[in-house]
Amino acid sequence: KPGVADLYWVDEEKAGGDKFAATEESSERDVWGLKSPKAGILLALEQMSEHPVGEAIAKALTSKGVVPHGIRHFESVTGRGVAATADSGRRVFAGNRRMVEEMGLAVPESLAKRADAWQEKARTVIYTGDEQHIWGIIAVSDPIKPSSQAAIQKLTRQGIEIHMLTGDNRQTAEAVAKEVGIQHTHGEMLPSDKANYIQQLQSKGRIVAMAGDGINDSQALAQADVGIAMGHGADIAMDVAKMTLTRSDLADIPTALKLSDATVSGVRQNLFWAFIYNVIGIPLAAGLLYPVNGFLLDPMIAGGAMAFSSVSVVLNSLRLRYKKLG
Repeated sequence: KPGVADLYWVDEEKAGGDKFAATEESSERDVWGLKSPKAGILLALEQMSEHPVGEAIAKALTSKGVVPHGIRHFESVTGRGVAATADSGRRVFAGNRRMVEEMGLAVPESLAKRADAWQEKARTVIYTGDEQHIWGIIAVSDPIKPSSQAAIQKLTRQGIEIHMLTGDNRQTAEAVAKEVGIQHTHGEMLPSDKANYIQQLQSKGRIVAMAGDGINDSQALAQADVGIAMGHGADIAMDVAKMTLTRSDLADIPTALKLSDATVSGVRQNLFWAFIYNVIGIPLAAGLLYPVNGFLLDPMIAGGAMAFSSVSVVLNSLRLRYKKLG
Protein backbone atom coordinates (compact mmCIF):
# COMPACT_ATOMS: atom_id res chain seq x y z
CA LYS A 1 0.00 0.00 0.00
CA PRO A 2 1.15 3.61 -0.55
CA GLY A 3 2.91 5.37 2.31
CA VAL A 4 4.26 8.86 2.99
CA ALA A 5 8.01 8.99 2.32
CA ASP A 6 8.69 12.73 2.78
CA LEU A 7 6.80 15.83 3.83
CA TYR A 8 8.18 19.31 3.13
CA TRP A 9 6.50 22.51 4.22
CA VAL A 10 7.32 25.85 2.62
CA ASP A 11 8.58 28.22 5.32
CA GLU A 12 6.83 31.49 4.51
CA GLU A 13 8.88 33.40 7.08
CA LYS A 14 11.99 32.96 4.94
CA ALA A 15 12.82 34.97 1.86
CA GLY A 16 10.30 34.67 -0.91
CA GLY A 17 8.75 31.53 0.52
CA ASP A 18 11.39 29.71 -1.49
CA LYS A 19 12.98 27.74 1.35
CA PHE A 20 11.42 24.98 3.29
CA ALA A 21 11.68 23.16 6.60
CA ALA A 22 11.68 19.39 6.36
CA THR A 23 9.62 17.00 8.41
CA GLU A 24 9.99 13.37 7.43
CA GLU A 25 7.06 11.13 8.27
CA SER A 26 9.39 8.85 10.21
CA SER A 27 10.74 11.70 12.35
CA GLU A 28 9.35 12.61 15.75
CA ARG A 29 10.46 16.25 15.60
CA ASP A 30 8.14 19.03 14.48
CA VAL A 31 9.48 21.77 12.22
CA TRP A 32 6.75 24.38 11.70
CA GLY A 33 4.42 21.79 10.24
CA LEU A 34 2.62 19.05 12.09
CA LYS A 35 1.30 21.27 14.88
CA SER A 36 0.22 23.91 12.39
CA PRO A 37 -3.47 24.39 11.50
CA LYS A 38 -2.40 23.81 7.91
CA ALA A 39 -1.48 20.22 8.72
CA GLY A 40 -4.92 19.82 10.30
CA ILE A 41 -6.58 21.19 7.16
CA LEU A 42 -4.54 18.82 4.99
CA LEU A 43 -5.61 15.92 7.19
CA ALA A 44 -9.27 16.94 6.95
CA LEU A 45 -9.00 17.09 3.15
CA GLU A 46 -7.37 13.70 2.81
CA GLN A 47 -9.67 11.99 5.30
CA MET A 48 -12.52 12.72 2.89
CA SER A 49 -10.59 11.48 -0.14
CA GLU A 50 -11.26 7.99 -1.49
CA HIS A 51 -7.96 7.86 -3.37
CA PRO A 52 -5.25 5.50 -2.01
CA VAL A 53 -2.73 8.37 -1.99
CA GLY A 54 -5.07 10.51 0.10
CA GLU A 55 -5.66 7.63 2.48
CA ALA A 56 -1.90 7.19 2.90
CA ILE A 57 -1.39 10.87 3.75
CA ALA A 58 -4.29 10.84 6.22
CA LYS A 59 -2.91 7.73 7.91
CA ALA A 60 0.59 9.26 8.24
CA LEU A 61 -0.68 12.54 9.70
CA THR A 62 -3.03 10.77 12.10
CA SER A 63 -0.17 8.57 13.34
CA LYS A 64 1.74 11.75 14.26
CA GLY A 65 -1.13 13.09 16.35
CA VAL A 66 -2.37 15.70 13.87
CA VAL A 67 -5.95 16.77 14.58
CA PRO A 68 -8.22 17.56 11.60
CA HIS A 69 -9.48 21.13 11.27
CA GLY A 70 -12.92 22.10 10.06
CA ILE A 71 -13.55 22.40 6.33
CA ARG A 72 -16.73 22.70 4.29
CA HIS A 73 -17.85 22.43 0.67
CA PHE A 74 -15.53 19.48 0.02
CA GLU A 75 -14.97 18.67 -3.63
CA SER A 76 -13.13 15.82 -5.33
CA VAL A 77 -11.68 17.17 -8.58
CA THR A 78 -11.28 14.28 -11.02
CA GLY A 79 -7.71 13.71 -12.13
CA ARG A 80 -6.39 16.56 -10.01
CA GLY A 81 -7.05 16.18 -6.27
CA VAL A 82 -9.38 17.47 -3.57
CA ALA A 83 -10.46 20.94 -2.47
CA ALA A 84 -12.64 22.57 0.18
CA THR A 85 -13.28 25.85 1.98
CA ALA A 86 -11.44 26.43 5.27
CA ASP A 87 -12.90 28.26 8.27
CA SER A 88 -10.97 31.32 7.11
CA GLY A 89 -13.06 31.33 3.95
CA ARG A 90 -10.10 30.53 1.71
CA ARG A 91 -10.18 27.71 -0.80
CA VAL A 92 -7.72 24.99 0.24
CA PHE A 93 -6.51 22.05 -1.80
CA ALA A 94 -4.34 18.96 -2.02
CA GLY A 95 -3.52 17.65 -5.46
CA ASN A 96 -1.13 17.35 -8.36
CA ARG A 97 0.76 19.98 -10.36
CA ARG A 98 -2.19 20.47 -12.68
CA MET A 99 -4.35 21.50 -9.74
CA VAL A 100 -1.72 24.01 -8.61
CA GLU A 101 -1.73 25.59 -12.05
CA GLU A 102 -5.52 25.78 -12.10
CA MET A 103 -5.38 27.56 -8.74
CA GLY A 104 -3.20 30.18 -10.46
CA LEU A 105 -0.18 29.52 -8.24
CA ALA A 106 3.47 29.54 -9.29
CA VAL A 107 5.71 26.78 -7.95
CA PRO A 108 9.00 28.16 -6.50
CA GLU A 109 12.05 26.87 -8.34
CA SER A 110 13.55 25.08 -5.33
CA LEU A 111 10.22 23.42 -4.59
CA ALA A 112 9.96 22.29 -8.21
CA LYS A 113 13.47 20.81 -8.03
CA ARG A 114 12.56 18.91 -4.88
CA ALA A 115 9.41 17.58 -6.55
CA ASP A 116 11.38 16.53 -9.64
CA ALA A 117 13.91 14.68 -7.49
CA TRP A 118 11.13 12.77 -5.76
CA GLN A 119 9.41 11.92 -9.02
CA GLU A 120 12.64 10.50 -10.43
CA LYS A 121 12.53 8.07 -7.49
CA ALA A 122 9.06 6.94 -8.63
CA ARG A 123 7.28 8.89 -5.90
CA THR A 124 3.94 10.61 -6.34
CA VAL A 125 4.09 14.29 -5.39
CA ILE A 126 1.08 16.01 -3.84
CA TYR A 127 0.94 19.80 -3.45
CA THR A 128 -1.12 21.42 -0.72
CA GLY A 129 -2.02 25.04 -0.05
CA ASP A 130 -4.71 27.67 -0.41
CA GLU A 131 -5.70 30.11 -3.13
CA GLN A 132 -2.77 32.39 -2.26
CA HIS A 133 0.14 30.13 -1.26
CA ILE A 134 1.58 26.67 -1.69
CA TRP A 135 2.02 25.31 1.82
CA GLY A 136 4.15 22.31 1.00
CA ILE A 137 4.59 19.06 -0.89
CA ILE A 138 4.20 15.46 0.13
CA ALA A 139 6.00 12.49 -1.43
CA VAL A 140 4.02 9.27 -1.44
CA SER A 141 5.78 6.05 -2.33
CA ASP A 142 4.06 2.86 -3.37
CA PRO A 143 6.64 0.06 -3.20
CA ILE A 144 6.55 -2.16 -6.25
CA LYS A 145 5.79 -5.75 -5.32
CA PRO A 146 8.37 -8.29 -6.56
CA SER A 147 5.47 -10.24 -8.02
CA SER A 148 4.49 -7.31 -10.26
CA GLN A 149 7.60 -7.51 -12.42
CA ALA A 150 7.23 -11.28 -12.71
CA ALA A 151 3.58 -10.87 -13.71
CA ILE A 152 4.44 -8.36 -16.43
CA GLN A 153 7.13 -10.68 -17.77
CA LYS A 154 4.63 -13.56 -17.87
CA LEU A 155 2.08 -11.48 -19.75
CA THR A 156 4.74 -10.29 -22.21
CA ARG A 157 5.81 -13.89 -22.89
CA GLN A 158 2.18 -14.67 -23.69
CA GLY A 159 2.30 -12.04 -26.43
CA ILE A 160 0.34 -9.43 -24.48
CA GLU A 161 1.43 -5.82 -24.97
CA ILE A 162 1.48 -3.85 -21.71
CA HIS A 163 0.58 -0.14 -21.58
CA MET A 164 0.65 1.86 -18.33
CA LEU A 165 -1.87 4.71 -18.08
CA THR A 166 -1.66 6.87 -14.96
CA GLY A 167 -2.57 10.26 -13.64
CA ASP A 168 0.85 10.52 -11.99
CA ASN A 169 3.55 12.84 -13.27
CA ARG A 170 5.37 11.61 -16.39
CA GLN A 171 8.68 11.33 -14.53
CA THR A 172 7.10 9.15 -11.85
CA ALA A 173 5.35 7.01 -14.46
CA GLU A 174 8.53 6.51 -16.49
CA ALA A 175 10.55 5.62 -13.38
CA VAL A 176 8.02 2.95 -12.39
CA ALA A 177 7.73 1.63 -15.95
CA LYS A 178 11.51 1.31 -16.23
CA GLU A 179 11.70 -0.60 -12.96
CA VAL A 180 9.05 -3.18 -13.88
CA GLY A 181 9.84 -3.42 -17.59
CA ILE A 182 6.86 -1.71 -19.26
CA GLN A 183 7.60 -0.35 -22.73
CA HIS A 184 4.55 1.87 -23.25
CA THR A 185 3.80 4.40 -20.52
CA HIS A 186 1.66 7.54 -20.41
CA GLY A 187 1.49 9.89 -17.43
CA GLU A 188 -0.63 12.86 -16.38
CA MET A 189 -3.74 11.30 -17.90
CA LEU A 190 -7.25 12.29 -16.90
CA PRO A 191 -9.93 9.57 -16.63
CA SER A 192 -11.30 10.59 -20.03
CA ASP A 193 -7.78 10.42 -21.52
CA LYS A 194 -7.45 6.80 -20.41
CA ALA A 195 -10.80 5.87 -21.94
CA ASN A 196 -9.94 7.66 -25.19
CA TYR A 197 -6.57 5.91 -25.37
CA ILE A 198 -8.27 2.53 -25.02
CA GLN A 199 -10.80 3.51 -27.67
CA GLN A 200 -7.94 4.35 -30.05
CA LEU A 201 -6.42 0.90 -29.51
CA GLN A 202 -9.80 -0.71 -30.13
CA SER A 203 -10.23 1.24 -33.37
CA LYS A 204 -7.04 -0.50 -34.58
CA GLY A 205 -8.66 -3.88 -33.96
CA ARG A 206 -6.98 -4.55 -30.61
CA ILE A 207 -8.73 -6.48 -27.84
CA VAL A 208 -8.04 -4.45 -24.70
CA ALA A 209 -8.11 -5.54 -21.07
CA MET A 210 -7.80 -2.78 -18.46
CA ALA A 211 -6.81 -3.34 -14.83
CA GLY A 212 -7.47 -0.60 -12.28
CA ASP A 213 -8.68 0.04 -8.76
CA GLY A 214 -9.66 3.69 -8.45
CA ILE A 215 -12.46 6.09 -9.28
CA ASN A 216 -10.21 7.58 -11.96
CA ASP A 217 -10.00 4.16 -13.65
CA SER A 218 -13.74 3.49 -13.85
CA GLN A 219 -14.27 5.20 -17.22
CA ALA A 220 -11.43 3.20 -18.79
CA LEU A 221 -12.63 -0.03 -17.17
CA ALA A 222 -16.05 0.47 -18.73
CA GLN A 223 -14.53 1.23 -22.16
CA ALA A 224 -12.22 -1.81 -22.23
CA ASP A 225 -13.30 -5.12 -23.74
CA VAL A 226 -12.43 -6.71 -20.40
CA GLY A 227 -12.36 -4.52 -17.29
CA ILE A 228 -10.43 -6.01 -14.37
CA ALA A 229 -10.98 -4.39 -10.98
CA MET A 230 -8.26 -4.96 -8.40
CA GLY A 231 -9.37 -6.05 -4.94
CA HIS A 232 -9.89 -3.47 -2.17
CA GLY A 233 -10.38 -0.76 -4.79
CA ALA A 234 -13.16 1.78 -5.25
CA ASP A 235 -16.71 0.41 -5.39
CA ILE A 236 -17.43 2.11 -8.71
CA ALA A 237 -14.41 0.37 -10.28
CA MET A 238 -15.78 -3.01 -9.22
CA ASP A 239 -19.27 -2.07 -10.42
CA VAL A 240 -18.20 -1.31 -14.00
CA ALA A 241 -15.55 -4.05 -14.35
CA LYS A 242 -16.35 -7.42 -15.87
CA MET A 243 -13.94 -9.19 -13.53
CA THR A 244 -12.90 -8.45 -9.94
CA LEU A 245 -9.77 -9.93 -8.39
CA THR A 246 -9.82 -10.67 -4.68
CA ARG A 247 -6.33 -9.22 -4.16
CA SER A 248 -4.58 -6.07 -5.38
CA ASP A 249 -1.78 -8.06 -6.95
CA LEU A 250 -0.80 -8.01 -10.63
CA ALA A 251 0.35 -11.62 -10.26
CA ASP A 252 -3.30 -12.64 -10.19
CA ILE A 253 -3.90 -11.34 -13.73
CA PRO A 254 -1.93 -14.11 -15.53
CA THR A 255 -3.67 -16.59 -13.22
CA ALA A 256 -7.07 -15.12 -14.10
CA LEU A 257 -6.25 -15.38 -17.81
CA LYS A 258 -5.28 -19.04 -17.41
CA LEU A 259 -8.48 -19.72 -15.51
CA SER A 260 -10.49 -17.98 -18.24
CA ASP A 261 -8.80 -20.08 -20.94
CA ALA A 262 -9.49 -23.25 -18.96
CA THR A 263 -13.13 -22.23 -18.45
CA VAL A 264 -13.69 -21.55 -22.16
CA SER A 265 -11.99 -24.85 -23.01
CA GLY A 266 -14.30 -26.65 -20.56
CA VAL A 267 -17.38 -25.00 -22.07
CA ARG A 268 -16.33 -26.12 -25.57
CA GLN A 269 -15.71 -29.66 -24.35
CA ASN A 270 -19.14 -29.75 -22.71
CA LEU A 271 -20.83 -28.49 -25.87
CA PHE A 272 -18.96 -31.01 -28.03
CA TRP A 273 -19.75 -34.04 -25.91
CA ALA A 274 -23.34 -32.93 -25.32
CA PHE A 275 -23.77 -32.64 -29.09
CA ILE A 276 -22.30 -36.11 -29.73
CA TYR A 277 -24.34 -37.59 -26.89
CA ASN A 278 -27.59 -36.18 -28.22
CA VAL A 279 -26.82 -37.02 -31.85
CA ILE A 280 -26.54 -40.67 -30.79
CA GLY A 281 -29.07 -40.79 -27.96
CA ILE A 282 -32.07 -38.95 -29.44
CA PRO A 283 -32.39 -41.18 -32.55
CA LEU A 284 -32.09 -44.27 -30.34
CA ALA A 285 -34.77 -42.97 -27.98
CA ALA A 286 -36.97 -42.17 -31.00
CA GLY A 287 -36.79 -45.81 -32.17
CA LEU A 288 -34.48 -45.37 -35.16
CA LEU A 289 -33.20 -48.97 -34.88
CA TYR A 290 -36.62 -50.56 -34.32
CA PRO A 291 -37.37 -51.21 -38.03
CA VAL A 292 -33.91 -52.70 -38.48
CA ASN A 293 -33.46 -55.05 -35.53
CA GLY A 294 -36.44 -54.41 -33.27
CA PHE A 295 -34.37 -52.50 -30.70
CA LEU A 296 -36.47 -50.06 -28.67
CA LEU A 297 -35.03 -48.00 -25.82
CA ASP A 298 -37.02 -48.21 -22.62
CA PRO A 299 -38.35 -44.71 -21.63
CA MET A 300 -36.94 -45.08 -18.11
CA ILE A 301 -33.51 -45.87 -19.47
CA ALA A 302 -33.79 -42.96 -21.91
CA GLY A 303 -34.65 -40.62 -19.03
CA GLY A 304 -31.74 -41.91 -16.99
CA ALA A 305 -29.39 -41.47 -19.94
CA MET A 306 -30.56 -37.88 -20.33
CA ALA A 307 -29.89 -37.19 -16.66
CA PHE A 308 -26.46 -38.80 -16.94
CA SER A 309 -25.56 -36.40 -19.76
CA SER A 310 -26.06 -33.50 -17.34
CA VAL A 311 -23.96 -35.26 -14.70
CA SER A 312 -21.10 -35.71 -17.18
CA VAL A 313 -21.16 -31.97 -17.97
CA VAL A 314 -21.01 -31.10 -14.26
CA LEU A 315 -18.17 -33.56 -13.60
CA ASN A 316 -16.16 -32.18 -16.51
CA SER A 317 -16.67 -28.64 -15.19
CA LEU A 318 -15.53 -29.67 -11.71
CA ARG A 319 -12.14 -30.60 -13.15
CA LEU A 320 -11.35 -26.86 -13.03
CA ARG A 321 -11.04 -27.13 -9.26
CA TYR A 322 -7.97 -29.33 -9.66
CA LYS A 323 -6.31 -27.50 -12.52
CA LYS A 324 -2.91 -26.03 -11.70
CA LEU A 325 -2.87 -22.33 -12.57
CA GLY A 326 0.43 -21.28 -11.06
